[in-house]
Amino acid sequence: MSEELSMILDDARESMQKGIAHLEAELVKIRAGKASPAMLDGIHVDYYGAPTPINQVANVTILDARTVSIQPWEKNMLAPIERSIMAANIGITPQNDGNQIRLFMPPLTEERRKELFKKASAEGEQSKVAIRNIRRDAIEQVKKLQKDGLSEDEAKDAETSIQELTDKYIVLVDKHLAAKEKEMMSV
Repeated sequence: MSEELSMILDDARESMQKGIAHLEAELVKIRAGKASPAMLDGIHVDYYGAPTPINQVANVTILDARTVSIQPWEKNMLAPIERSIMAANIGITPQNDGNQIRLFMPPLTEERRKELFKKASAEGEQSKVAIRNIRRDAIEQVKKLQKDGLSEDEAKDAETSIQELTDKYIVLVDKHLAAKEKEMMSV
């Protein structure tokens, strides 16, 4: 296989891996009834004019299976943290006692579990679409090389390799979704 083809394959593999990493990050944010500091990832607080992640302006700890405690390093950060959590719309109302903010996870009903799994499935579908787009782009690059003189056999072999790579990553997405469904549906 030519150097150009192997670069196309490597780029596709790397992009697909990034798609899986993104899916994993998004699935962590979808909580399954258990408290986790990761559910606050991506929520930023206005810290003296700069958007700053919550874990950089406060201690985020897990008190028990259903309670997250956020203890700001500066008391004047309580209100901005509370506002940011409300604005992030994570489905939990923060409880501010003047010293710290507590997030209490409501017990999940079966209806809520199904709703959360639909959200997880939508993330999985987005990942599959991204992987297929990467496949399409890689195959287009191979066809360009074929117009520039690459043999038809090499082009077909490269397309087959790209399809196998795509299938591998689609199966990986399905495995992640199956694991998340098992986690969500266990009571």
